[in-house]
Amino acid sequence: MPDLFHSRIDLSLADVDLQVALDGNAEKRITGRRQAFASIPDYQERRQRAHTVRADVVANLDRYLEQFVQRVQENGFIVHRAADAAQAVQMILEIIRQNQGKLVAKSKTMVSEEINLNHLLEAAGLRVVETDLGEFIVQIRGEKPSHIITPAVHLRRGQVGQTFHEKLGVPLTDSIPEMTAVARKMLREVFLSADIGLSGVNFGVVETGTVCVMTNEGNGRMVTTVPPVHIALMGIERMVPTLDDLALMMSLLPRSATGQKMTVYASLLHGPRRADERDGPTQRHLVLVDNGRSALRTSPLAEILYCIRCGACLNACPIFREIGGHAYVDGKGAGGTYPGPIGSVLSPALFGQAEFGHLARASSLCGACKEACPVDIDLPKLLLRVRAGGTQIETRHTPAHVPGYLDVGLRLFAWVAKSPWRYHTAQKLVGIFSRVVAPSSSWIKLPGMTGWGYSKDFPRPALRPFHEQWSARDKQASQEPVGVRDLPEVEPDSGSIPSAPKLLTSVAERLARFDVELSALDGKFTCCKQTELAEKIWALLQERKITGIMAWEAGSLPAGLLACLREKGIRIVHDPNPQVEAGLTGALAGVAETATLVLPGGPGRPLTASLLPQVHIAVLKAEDIVPDMLTALKLPEVRQSAATALISGPSRTADIEMTLTLGVHGPREVHVFCLVD
Repeated sequence: MPDLFHSRIDLSLADVDLQVALDGNAEKRITGRRQAFASIPDYQERRQRAHTVRADVVANLDRYLEQFVQRVQENGFIVHRAADAAQAVQMILEIIRQNQGKLVAKSKTMVSEEINLNHLLEAAGLRVVETDLGEFIVQIRGEKPSHIITPAVHLRRGQVGQTFHEKLGVPLTDSIPEMTAVARKMLREVFLSADIGLSGVNFGVVETGTVCVMTNEGNGRMVTTVPPVHIALMGIERMVPTLDDLALMMSLLPRSATGQKMTVYASLLHGPRRADERDGPTQRHLVLVDNGRSALRTSPLAEILYCIRCGACLNACPIFREIGGHAYVDGKGAGGTYPGPIGSVLSPALFGQAEFGHLARASSLCGACKEACPVDIDLPKLLLRVRAGGTQIETRHTPAHVPGYLDVGLRLFAWVAKSPWRYHTAQKLVGIFSRVVAPSSSWIKLPGMTGWGYSKDFPRPALRPFHEQWSARDKQASQEPVGVRDLPEVEPDSGSIPSAPKLLTSVAERLARFDVELSALDGKFTCCKQTELAEKIWALLQERKITGIMAWEAGSLPAGLLACLREKGIRIVHDPNPQVEAGLTGALAGVAETATLVLPGGPGRPLTASLLPQVHIAVLKAEDIVPDMLTALKLPEVRQSAATALISGPSRTADIEMTLTLGVHGPREVHVFCLVD
């Protein structure tokens, strides 16, 4: 490995704060992931389906991309195709200049890190502000993200407090809620004054031309809703064929990434605001970035394109958990974009074997990354291919840098291994030979040019293949009587295998499940009759000392509701107003299994009413609660609206020391009033 990589590893291992931070992240992420997947006993089946979907997309990328571009354009997006990083940056610069933009509000996008977008936009005289809390912290520190999901995972609260004190001029504190409040206040001004909102894309849906952006803090919704121009930056492989496939990915990505059944927000974008809508950007641009992906499709590492960027492999990897993301550097000591097992394959594949090939050797090949991957990418296999120099299709049996004697030996082994008879004969001969040279040892010393025998020993070859030994043992066992004493004395732990979820076939069952799930998300659920609704909402506003609300228009809410609230002295506005403390919306549907509200935009339904205020009040009919996300995404209004927000509880973050904090950029409180007969 390059000396600089070794040096960074040594520094990471000696950093006490880093070790504490990484341990805390791994423990909480792994525990949360395990608990989240316990609710879907068919996880392995979903995982294999997801693998098949991603494999299909990568294998047929050109066809899917053509269909996706056509449908996105029909929806009103302006599409730009970038062959490489330089072209992508130039395209984005041109969009900003055409709209006379000066301030860019960004939500998290790893593609922007990949193409070094921030630095190049700033060099062009633009102000670029990262709005994800973790990204904001590392940006003002002048660092790169150290994790693809939790960018500031390497920092402890005291370090963040010191950074805010030095860079932002605020009083020194180690209170995470106080630091989050500082970021919220500063970034709220950025959202409201930004000329350009720039986001990544989690998934593009081919059949509907949907652009899906998932986030927890609300900054993803902010940058795609508030600024007049939205630019979405997407790697060309990040597609799924159908909305059904999107529902599948939504059941896997949040559980793997953050241990949630569903992210707080998912924005389903179909185009710019329409003439009769009160909010949303007037332009939506989609920049599709290749940057080596097309070439990667035809390489031995093509499977790495299946990745959905959940970060689970980082949390599971024993190497990443010791050295952190900033240790993954190239041969010159510059940090890479993607750390951990995924980065150890993707970085050499996209940016060069010579520069990043050494990263693949920082792996125990224990298989924890493959086990954690929600789309079943065989990362150990790909890491071995990188180690062998297999970032490009090879015509040789062995890479060019392999010494001649080893090349001859490998070719001889390949010739022997191709024939079962030759292989079995050779195994027996080697087994006999080993017992002649080392009759009393189960290990063979092989000092010399291979290194075996100095730091490690070679196990003595068996005389018979494993399957022959196992067959003989199985045959012997089958001839022996089985008695009571041979049975296990302890019954299996039934709690270790999650039972199948109960089918939510009735309205009452779905309502009860929604209540339980929303409470787990720190939301409030109240059932009432329509005649009681206005009084209950007014009581909540009185308790919060709120005198004004931003609301959907009367035609999108229960009849008479707004009139009753006006009579009680509540001021009601419909246009986006960041000064109003509460927002009142209806809901097209609720998803029982995740307590998700489905809010389509449209005439009289400003999406900012569920985003800008501190308190979000939603009215939901009990009969509109559906069992799962798959059912919700099939609703026609979801496909027909310019934008639909999927909301699961209050805005939240855990970017500082994995400590949950509510109310980052979106509402701190979510109250759902469910109308029942």
